Amino acid sequence: MNKQVNAQEKIGFVFINGAGLEKTIWHQLVSDLRHPYLLIDFPHRKGSDALRKELSLADYVNHMKSQIEGWAIQRFVIVAHSLGGALAFKLASELQGRVVGFVAIGAIIPKNGGSFLSTLPFPKRLLMSMILQKTGTKPPKSAILAGLCNDLSPEQSSRIVEGFVPESIRVYTDRIEAAAPAVLKLYVKLTKDKELSPSLQNKMILHFKPHSVQSLATGHLPMLSDPLGVKLLLQNFIEQVEL
Repeated sequence: MNKQVNAQEKIGFVFINGAGLEKTIWHQLVSDLRHPYLLIDFPHRKGSDALRKELSLADYVNHMKSQIEGWAIQRFVIVAHSLGGALAFKLASELQGRVVGFVAIGAIIPKNGGSFLSTLPFPKRLLMSMILQKTGTKPPKSAILAGLCNDLSPEQSSRIVEGFVPESIRVYTDRIEAAAPAVLKLYVKLTKDKELSPSLQNKMILHFKPHSVQSLATGHLPMLSDPLGVKLLLQNFIEQVEL
């Protein structure tokens, strides 16, 4: 007779969104997942921009970690998107033994000791650094639409623009001391991404050293433009983890 698996013994998913976004971007994707899941919040999401201004990358990671420590599920796969990949890399290093898989979706993956900015080509890195210092971390509406929303519906695009939350500058500049976790890893490459180009994603793949790479013909937010495609990749991945 097969032993019935206790709910707390099941492998779950921890979803980490990218910069400026809310955990609600995952709602359609997780609506009928067969595994437990946790949607992570970044700190001071509902507060004023000033509350987030001085936060360090470590503050973000500690806030995320506290949510996971309060979750009953002991083993889980991290699913990280965009800038969330850098945060998740550090988080995984602090939760060794609980993290059993890592899926990076169009994600930023710095080298050990690097930062978000360090992953960019030098001219773009210099420009981005100046922009962050001068105007902060919220791009103009036109840039959000062009970079994040190129394959979304008008309704989806409007929600992204209206809900965009500026992050702390230090999330982009603080260095991350963490190596690639020794777990099963998948990188999901987004071939129509206008925010993180496919060539830059190739660089992230080299840093990540995944066991496999899968592609989706979407822009930067596939959980909105192709939730079924992402869900199928996650289901196939967790089946491999459970073997």
